[in-house]
Amino acid sequence: MKHLIISLIFIFTFQLCFAGDGWVQPKKKGYFKLSQWWVVADQHFTNTGELDPNQTRATYITSFYGEYGISDKFTAMVYFPFFTRSLSYNQESATTGEIIKEGEAVNSIGDTELTMKYGIIQNDKIALSGSFTLGIPFGNATGGLDGSIQTGIGEWYQMVRLDASKSFQVGNKYPFVSIFGAFNHRVKNYSDEIRYGIKSGVELNQWFVSLQVTGISSLKNVENNFGNGGTSIFGNNTEYLGITPEIAYKFHENFGVTTNVGVVAWGKLILAAPSFSLGIFWVP
Repeated sequence: MKHLIISLIFIFTFQLCFAGDGWVQPKKKGYFKLSQWWVVADQHFTNTGELDPNQTRATYITSFYGEYGISDKFTAMVYFPFFTRSLSYNQESATTGEIIKEGEAVNSIGDTELTMKYGIIQNDKIALSGSFTLGIPFGNATGGLDGSIQTGIGEWYQMVRLDASKSFQVGNKYPFVSIFGAFNHRVKNYSDEIRYGIKSGVELNQWFVSLQVTGISSLKNVENNFGNGGTSIFGNNTEYLGITPEIAYKFHENFGVTTNVGVVAWGKLILAAPSFSLGIFWVP
């Protein structure tokens, strides 16, 4: 697994076919999820894509995600990481067992996202939607002696995104395919980004399975700030291509559980380890 890295999309990697993607929520309907996400890594990808060892680091994010249909055209969305813990573990000598470098930790609320999505086209042929996201810097941009123990990027950002989805019939099942593209504008210390992805999924009775491939390309219009987060999921000029399979089980008419593993084919300036997520969702 050492050649696979975490999949970020900060954390929206799964929604059932009636939540997210090109579709908007019907008026007064919603989708809500409480989840735990984490990654632990003792190496990272450099700015040239090479693997390099580091003091073992970890990030744990406990978050709430919600969608609510304000009308049949507008859906309000929120991602709120109400507890984020980033830390480095003690680095010990392999021969003597002595502590070479002591660990550090930072706990805080994480950067929050507020999104408004508009359903441009919503019919039986295609679902096309556009959205605007405001990123609110509640997390800590620096922490620890070298500044890289972060729980956020420390600045506002704005992202515009376009999603297109198509569902089709195969026997008595209705799998779907979605694609998206986005531009993420960041203000001062971080480069702007292009984000893109494709996702496919299908509902199988009480089960739902999906596979998503997502990527981030940095415009590199701000110089690297490696000492301020290069071996962190919040580093500048991070790039990757990620693969995230996910499974959900709906154990009640209104409730279900989800789990996923995020890996990536290649990356730059990001921790090099798989990520994991567990969640419970509610569909009122």
